[in-house]
Parts: sequence; structure tokens; C-alpha cells
Amino acid sequence: MKKIRNFSIIAHIDHGKSTLADRLLEHTGSVDVRKMKQQILDDLDVEREHGITIKSRAVTILYKGYKLNFIDTPGHVDFSYEVSRSLSACEGALLVVDATQGVQAQTLANAYLAISDDLHIIPVLNKIDLPAADIEMSMDQIERVVGIPAEDAIQVSAKTGVGVDKVLDAIIDRIPPPTGDDDAPLQALLIDAWYDSYRGVHMLVRVVNGKISRGNVIRFMSTKRSFEVDRIGVHSPFPTEIDTLLSGEVGYLSAGIKDLSQTKIGDTITLHERPCSSPLPGFHEMKSMVFAGLYPVDPRDFEELRQALGKLSLNDSAIHFQPETSQALGFGFRCGFLGLLHMSIVQERLEREFDLNLITTSPAVSYRVHLTSGEEREISNPDELPPTQYIAKIEEPRMIVTIITPDEYLGPLLKLCEERRGIQRKMEYIGHKMVLLEYNLPLAEIIMDFYDRLKTFSRGYATMDYQLLGFSEGDLIKLTILINGQPLDALSIIVHKEMAYTRGKKLVEKLKEVIPRQLFEVIIQSAVGQRVISRDRIPPLRKNVIAKCYGGDITRKRKLLEKQKEGKKRMKQVGRVEIPQDAFLSILRLDE
Repeated sequence: MKKIRNFSIIAHIDHGKSTLADRLLEHTGSVDVRKMKQQILDDLDVEREHGITIKSRAVTILYKGYKLNFIDTPGHVDFSYEVSRSLSACEGALLVVDATQGVQAQTLANAYLAISDDLHIIPVLNKIDLPAADIEMSMDQIERVVGIPAEDAIQVSAKTGVGVDKVLDAIIDRIPPPTGDDDAPLQALLIDAWYDSYRGVHMLVRVVNGKISRGNVIRFMSTKRSFEVDRIGVHSPFPTEIDTLLSGEVGYLSAGIKDLSQTKIGDTITLHERPCSSPLPGFHEMKSMVFAGLYPVDPRDFEELRQALGKLSLNDSAIHFQPETSQALGFGFRCGFLGLLHMSIVQERLEREFDLNLITTSPAVSYRVHLTSGEEREISNPDELPPTQYIAKIEEPRMIVTIITPDEYLGPLLKLCEERRGIQRKMEYIGHKMVLLEYNLPLAEIIMDFYDRLKTFSRGYATMDYQLLGFSEGDLIKLTILINGQPLDALSIIVHKEMAYTRGKKLVEKLKEVIPRQLFEVIIQSAVGQRVISRDRIPPLRKNVIAKCYGGDITRKRKLLEKQKEGKKRMKQVGRVEIPQDAFLSILRLDE
């Protein structure tokens, strides 16, 4: 056990985490030169194209007689629970900071996760080969913002490989070995799980106490279900089968499990015949934060969409979906996601991997509705909101948002946060012309277009991170969109009462731009309850029916115009307005 080191790499997006992982594998000879490629730990095409890590991976590296278990982590805030599970399986972490940008919002958030788990943190300054690198500024921010000493920070260039050997030596020298007892009852942390078409569910585990061998019957402590282990192995980085995992080690196992929902990330695995007395701390169910409707453009693709979501959920247990019906869009599914990035990735994978053409409705969050009868409901669809007379109060989720920005953009960002009903918690200078802002903001305001506007106002320099604070009461109402007098349920949103008129007016204006002209007049209205608060019209396309009249009595022309008028009236009664995808996306871009 003294020859084992378990570590992770934490960083802000695009600070070079995946590139550094590639150099570690290359430097230790873990991957054959012929098989080496960029972002070798990122399996999905979506990960490679977006330059982000979505699914955690673990690799066992052999270096100088030591077994280094590197547990990869996602970089985006949507997957922070997976990051926390990966960190709880480690004794140390490499904190990678881009020397050209310094400490960013997610650097700070992930560093705090590591500190709360009592991990030994090794600061690593990356991209020192770039002309814009400011090493002194970055080291100063690590000490002032993160609060850890930076005099021993390792300076590397993950792209060229400079300093990688120093990183490997620091992992051995500075990170403590794991502790545990091979003879104790089995306690293993389930770090991650994924589905294999041939062998079922594979589980990535860290053995804390005891040992696990092929043929053992294991039990999940949260679900109380038992399975027999049929395969054990490690990734180095390609799967290699072994017979036993001892305490302190990280590896994968399969036990003939056919459904990913039977495994819960963060659960404790023990032996059926000799269970441990208590589970490992920190486990909780992953909860969806953002909800949206997915509908096929062609209604005949509904069954294909159902099958595609079922297959995708085999590899992503965070997706939750259930059938729903929309008056405007027909049959589809209400889906729950971890965040906006997760929603975007799922839609992209469905369209690419299953060749589907989808319409995604505007995202919404989950609200707690307290009824006058004393009952409490949790709703994720605005159409589920009961009539106003039955509502005692509505509670909305609020987040702690951390923003790091150059001070020259401070004014517009403060105004943006105030406009979005933000409550300032902290504002402090963290270095040369850099400011840290902390705001209490409603999640519904963040998922609209907050991040896009943050980047616009700061010219791309500001970064943000957020975490759930809790639920609080808000003066909220339902805003309904009407097309030719018919409510368009897919465009209904829940908004704050003070913003209802502004949002309704802007949404009507946006819809007028994106809905194509028809052969009949289209009336667009926004309403709160029975009261219409804004209205606009799209004039009909008009054919010049009197062009063929070259003279004669005026009654000939009137007769043709009246005939056209009657036809348009009949068409309006039976005609259907096609709503393009841009109409639903327009809710996210109301302030442009």
C-alpha cells in the first residue's frame, strides 16, 4: 500500500487538464506511441469537439516502482457531483492553473471541493511556454484566492512536456499513500458507472477497506441489491483483467447488472456475507436542475426518440425522462438535466448518434408550490402550475454564483446581476485589477442567457461558477403565449411578477421575427391569467388577385377581393402555424 498514490487533476475549463494527462501517460510509457492521440481519456466525439471532459475515467500508471492511480474528473460545473465523488477517492490533487489567465471561477470551486475532502494539493502552473504567461501573478492569486502556499508550485508546459517529470516525482513525494485494512469488511466507493453492450454495467470503484475478488457476492448499501462479481480489472489505460482489488486500489468490476439505474454514483459497495457496519459518507442522489421538453419534428419519430433516450440513459444515469403531450408539438418527453451544458450535450448526441431531428422547448427549473390546502408540490413544467387562487406561495431554487473578472468590466456585471434579482454577498480584489464577486441569484435567471451576457460584457474574460444554496419564496406568476388565441404551452414560462410585462413584450417581439409569414394573419399575444399584456401581428402573405383585371367595372375587383377575404377567413380557422426551433430558443435571447 505504501507504493500506491491516488490523485486527481482539477482545473478550470481549457486550462490544459486533458493535455497534462496525455503527457503523464506518454512520459511513463503507459501508451504505445502508435496508439497515442490527443485527449486519449476522452472517448466521446462530443468531448473532443467541445474540448471538455464529460465522463470520469481512471488510469493506473506504473512509474519508478509506484502504482499511480489517476482518477480523471469532468471540468464543468454541471458535473460537480462527479468531481466530488472522484476527489473523495483520492489522497491528493494536482491544481492546474493557466499561467496566462490565473485563477478562474471553477479553479476556485474545485479547489474548495478538494480542500473540504482534506486532500493534499500540488499547484501546477501550465502554459509557461506562452509569451503571455504571467507566473508571478498566477502564484500570487493561488496564495491570495485559493489560500494555499505557492512557493512549491511546479511550472510545466503540458503541450511540450516541460516539467512533467517533476510533476510525477511530486505525486510520489508529496501525496500520502492510502490507508486501509485488507482484513476488514469490504467498503468500496462507487466512483462512476457506464454501460457496455456485451457485459452490462461496468463500475469504477475505490476500495477503502477490505478486498474484492472475482466470484464475490457484493451488495449496494443504498439499494440493498446483491450481485456476483464476474470481472475485475484496471485501466492502464486500456482494460486489463486482474483477480483481486486490495484496499487502497482503484479499478473496475462488472457483476452482470443490466440496468444502470441499479447503480448509484457515490454508493458504498460491501460483501453480502460479511457486510460493513456503515456506508462511506457523502452519498446523495443526483438531482436534475434544468428541465426541458424534447419533441421530434416528425411525429412518426416518437418511438425512435423513446428508444434513443432509453439507450442514452444506459450510459448517462443523470438523464431523467417521462412522456408528455403538448398541444402545439404533439407527443414528446419531459427530460431532466444536470445543467444547460448537459442538456446541450444530450440533444447533440441524440441528433448525431440516432439521426433524429428534434425541437427542444425552453428550459425551466423545478419550483416548490405550497397550496392553500397545506399540500406541497414540486413542478418542473409551467403547465403544472395550479390556478392562482389555490397557491399559498411559490419557492424557487437560488444559487451562490462566483464571478471572477477584470475590474474594468465590473460596472456592467454588477448591473447585470442586479437586473437578474441578485443579492450581493461579497466583492473583493484578489490581485492586480482582478475582482471576485459573489451573488445570490435565482437559478431561473441564470439559465436564461446570463452566461452569454456575462461573456459579452467582459469580452470573454469573466468566468463563473455556481452551486445550489436552497429554495426561497418569490413573487412568481405564469406567463402564457397565445398564437391566434390558442395557448402555446411549450412557450409558457414562470417569471417574477415585476418582470412579466417586459419579458412578455420582448418575447412577442422575438416571436414576430422568427415565425414565418402565413397566408393568413397571425396574432401573437402574451398573457398573465386572463389579462393580455402585449400583442403583435404578422400580416398575411397576399396574392394580387386583381392583377388580371385590366379595366371594367369596380364591382369585378370587389368581387375578387371579397372572395379572397372569405378564403383567408376559412384558412385561419383550419390553418396551423408552424413554430420553428428558433421560437423556443428566443426565450434564451430576450435581451439581445
